Amino acid sequence: MFSSLKVRNYRLFFIGQVVSNTGTWMQRIAQDWLVLSLTGSATAVGITTALQFLPMLLFGLYGGVLVDRLPKRPTLLVTQTSMAVTGLALAALTLTGHVEVWHVYVAAFAVGLATVVDNPARQTFVTEMVGPDQLQNAVSLNSANFQSARLVGPAVAGLMITGVGTGWAFLFNGLSFVAPIAGLLLMRARDLHAVERAPRGKGQLREGLQYVAGRPELIWTIVLVGFVSTFGFNFPVYLSAFADDVFHAGAGSYSLFNTLMAVGSLSGALLAARRGTARLRVLVAGAVAFGTLEIVAALAPSLWLFALLMAPIGMFGMTVNVTANSSVQLSTDPAMRGRVMALYMMVFMGGAPLGAPIAGWITDAYGVRAGLAAGGAIAALAAVVIGLVLARVGNLRLTVGWNRGHPVVRFVPRKRELLATVG
Repeated sequence: MFSSLKVRNYRLFFIGQVVSNTGTWMQRIAQDWLVLSLTGSATAVGITTALQFLPMLLFGLYGGVLVDRLPKRPTLLVTQTSMAVTGLALAALTLTGHVEVWHVYVAAFAVGLATVVDNPARQTFVTEMVGPDQLQNAVSLNSANFQSARLVGPAVAGLMITGVGTGWAFLFNGLSFVAPIAGLLLMRARDLHAVERAPRGKGQLREGLQYVAGRPELIWTIVLVGFVSTFGFNFPVYLSAFADDVFHAGAGSYSLFNTLMAVGSLSGALLAARRGTARLRVLVAGAVAFGTLEIVAALAPSLWLFALLMAPIGMFGMTVNVTANSSVQLSTDPAMRGRVMALYMMVFMGGAPLGAPIAGWITDAYGVRAGLAAGGAIAALAAVVIGLVLARVGNLRLTVGWNRGHPVVRFVPRKRELLATVG
């Protein structure tokens, strides 16, 4: 389960990301709560989320082209430093009492711009640190890392918000980037796996799109991730509204929802690391379960039942994330990985600018229960349809049977009929 941590460079990277990810989650919680307290609007929270992910939607593919051309470690040093500066600036505005909602909008957009390059660079740099044999394990541990920080970050953020205010959470996030920057500087360049960088040239963006379009296992996986992320992953909008409007609780309950979801997500990431292989049937089944559980959570009558459902929702959501991420990377030629992962991250993260304002509008107009149920229904339906498409492309058929008294649904290869000719 932890085999890739034997690699020194990856171990440095992993430790640095634990600290930085904790700060990132603290800032996310503080940012959403600050916007809600300044405006009282779920739509404003949705706009903040949209602005943070809008650059990925607009410029994500160009970021992938740059990542395929540039050396990964120096690129990450620049992007991590720029995000640290943004966090410190927002902390200064908040702690001095001068923060306004447009400041948060600008900070969210600035972080989004850095993420355009930072995200595909971090995703593809994993291969250089651990090599192809450990890629699946390292991708899963990256997700476990992120979710471990998600366990600590929201809890600490909740305490900070209620105790000393949101500005200290922003300050911690800005300072937390010291850890990954130090880790990058301490790495041994000679231990990195050499990956040939793409030369400058015309048509590289189009080349990346054509590469994905010609491979059904890539394009349909990315399409499914797009539906799930756009309509199912709008938790900053849903959870803050459930805490404030439905259950009339404070920042502590919002933090609890995020923490319990992180428990499930961490479990999902560790299970993915243990599996060792990325299978599309696991992806489709995870997406169906994820969407179905969101519908159930939308109908939950009490705070505690809703909170308990966050754990399995987090587990299946992480199953979708890790399985899709690793299957796309393992199915892609190394020379194209930056562009393909940029497209993947553009769809995964860039769906938020489309989904978050819609989710915020439905929440304000019809209630958060309707918004969460609609998002879950769309995610589950998309998973079923795309699962059937992938089965048809792979010449598979759906079978339903029983095993020890339990129903079993799976895809199996179609039997080819042999035509015999009698001479």
